[in-house]
Amino acid sequence: MAIRTDAPTRREQILKEAARLFAERGFHGVGVDEIGAAVGISGPGLYRHFAGKDAMLAELLVGISGRLLTGAKRRLQESDGTPAGGVLDSLIEGHIDFALDDRPLITLHDRELDRLRDSDRKLVRQLQRQYVELWVQVLREVYPAIAEPAARSAVHSVFGLLNSTPHLGRPGSLPGRGTTAQLLHRMARGAFAAAAA
Repeated sequence: MAIRTDAPTRREQILKEAARLFAERGFHGVGVDEIGAAVGISGPGLYRHFAGKDAMLAELLVGISGRLLTGAKRRLQESDGTPAGGVLDSLIEGHIDFALDDRPLITLHDRELDRLRDSDRKLVRQLQRQYVELWVQVLREVYPAIAEPAARSAVHSVFGLLNSTPHLGRPGSLPGRGTTAQLLHRMARGAFAAAAA
């Protein structure tokens, strides 16, 4: 995976702070002035970048669903010739990176998805279904005996496990990132093995 070295754009800064504030205080508990202050611009200055808070929320939730799907597709393309178990490990690693790096987005999704316009919410669900189906395909290659409904249920269960990171305490209170990632990875692989048993 390529590491990005350029500075985030103003738009990306706004989205990051909006996600953090929305996750901490709820969508309705945060005003545009507060988001602006967090990135060093006036609240009205945000309207040069976004039509309003609703547009920020939509971009955050549609955006993360799209990035997860794109990342999974890229991992599958890059895995040509890799055994299915290695591909599954790569998918797990990618989702763990998201779960550890984007904890506010997980909280935001859990609390605020219903606030999206119907079209945006449907797009989020469509992207998520495609993401799940990629995992199901790989999981069934690793465990050919697992039925498709059981594989889908196992994938959703592992997502629940990995997406529990916002409940693990403050970022500084967790063991080191590597230790946490390894633990989550082992638990995910164990859950898949148990589902296939």
